[in-house]
Amino acid sequence: MLRKTGTSDAVGAEAEEALATALEDGITVRPLYAAEDAPEDAGFPGFAPFVRGGRAEGSALSGWDVRQRHAHPDPVRTNQAILTDLENGAGSVWLAAGRSGVPVDALPEALKGVYLDLASVCLDAGADFEDAARALLRLYSGREVPPGAALGNLGADPLGLAARTGRDDGLAGQLAAAADLARICDRDHPGVRAFAVDALPYHEAGAGAAQELGCSLAAAVAYLRTLTEEGLSVEAACAQLEFRYAATADQFLTIAKLRAARRLWARVAQACGAPSQARAQRQHAVTSPVMMTRRDPWVNMLRTTVATLAAGVGGADAVTVLPFDSAIGLSDDFARRIARNTSTILLEESQLARVIDPAGGSWYVEKLTDDVARAAWAWFQEIERAGGMAAALASGLVRDRLAETWARRGRDLARRKEPITGVSEFPNLAERPVEREPAPEPPAGGLPRVRRDEAYEALRTRADAHLAAEGGRPRIFLAALGPAAAHTARASFATNLFQAGGIEAVHEPVTVTAESVAEAFTASGARVACLCSSDKLYAEGAAAVAERLKAAGATRVYLAGRPGAQQEEYERAGVDGYVFAGCDAVEVLSSALDTMGVA
Repeated sequence: MLRKTGTSDAVGAEAEEALATALEDGITVRPLYAAEDAPEDAGFPGFAPFVRGGRAEGSALSGWDVRQRHAHPDPVRTNQAILTDLENGAGSVWLAAGRSGVPVDALPEALKGVYLDLASVCLDAGADFEDAARALLRLYSGREVPPGAALGNLGADPLGLAARTGRDDGLAGQLAAAADLARICDRDHPGVRAFAVDALPYHEAGAGAAQELGCSLAAAVAYLRTLTEEGLSVEAACAQLEFRYAATADQFLTIAKLRAARRLWARVAQACGAPSQARAQRQHAVTSPVMMTRRDPWVNMLRTTVATLAAGVGGADAVTVLPFDSAIGLSDDFARRIARNTSTILLEESQLARVIDPAGGSWYVEKLTDDVARAAWAWFQEIERAGGMAAALASGLVRDRLAETWARRGRDLARRKEPITGVSEFPNLAERPVEREPAPEPPAGGLPRVRRDEAYEALRTRADAHLAAEGGRPRIFLAALGPAAAHTARASFATNLFQAGGIEAVHEPVTVTAESVAEAFTASGARVACLCSSDKLYAEGAAAVAERLKAAGATRVYLAGRPGAQQEEYERAGVDGYVFAGCDAVEVLSSALDTMGVA
């Protein structure tokens, strides 16, 4: 590892610093932790500050709540999918309604056959939250659900809606409507919460873990103010909030984020005067939409499995696993079954929930939890100084800060420092595309929605259009010098890199020389070439091969590896660029497609 960092002679603190990893939000992860690194005592599960879980028993008795999302606008098909989920392991329903899913007046049909005193129903209706919530409340009454037996969340999140849409002109009225729903829940349905403090709008706009937590805290504080001003006690107001966070394939960061979120909310609730047990945060974790890819979507099953494990270990009360095809459109029955069974396997076969806070006591996890909490608290305080969440959204503070974070992460994605399996690493150009019905358009106009694969997806789309128009993919010829032992590593690297942009690598014949390269290049049908070999063989013959490639009509010639001392010689001979680990792959691929005339 030290050799890869270029500090193979480093020892002691210098070596440890060289092996440290910088995360988002100014957090640094060291290679080794000791007992003295652990912060103050995190307490016990079920007790303040709730770092180790909101309940003393954790998920040991029944596991976490398996909450599957449904967004198909057809109430009959949605009802079939809901009943299938509930009969096969799901414990609750996350139902998109209104313009984002099932029509509000079709909620009774969508929930036909659902035992509303057994299965929790959580709504996600965006701007239609009040109509959807009142429709659900009428459904409780119409089906004679006993007072106190109904379970769920009405999904009111006016600030999250403002973040999604960029509009706050109706915010005051929406907050008043949400507060009225909270009073009804407090009075008639203690098992139903009115508010969903959704951090996904910020996560999907590129927020780091601490920024996601800070935004959720600021929104929740705004809701507490509204509810207490409307007459609810602090304890009753806290009981109306459920927090929704993203779970990513960075398992330790997800574990630390969920633990830090409980600690931070307990501190806020304490400062507001809530009694001890009212400070426990109710958490709903959702596998990250940002990490879901459209190419080779089958790999999403691996990502969501790791994310679900992290959410469970982190102590989430409910977990939603997005189906592997969710980035493409409306999920089919197979994708929903795999998503549902991800939790089932972790709970029933791996027995993951049997240990309460399994990460507790790990010096690494405890320190990372503390670091995330401190960074999130600083961001929360900055939002509060700016006038609160509504003001921070309106002024552009949240948008700008999240954009800065995503720009930094985008550079790592472009350089493949954060690899995306199946997209930027090991892409499969022969894959058959997965096709799905288009999903309803989500709210837009506010914070952007980003994806890790977006830059590579744009490149692949360009290459696919060329394939459709010309009957063949854009090609690059690999001019491999010397025996296989000398060129295989760099030829494989170059193939992998160029395929990430939808460019087919032609490696035929396996080895070329200055005398044979022109004929081989012409036969390949490519317009661009890449030299692949060892540094030693480059020094002996790369310049001559580059000259022959240019003479044969190559519009651009790359060399796989760093140029070193021979750079001037290579470029005089016709080498136009270099590809190596850490290069800007997106820039290289975009430039290559431009050179090939791919629109």
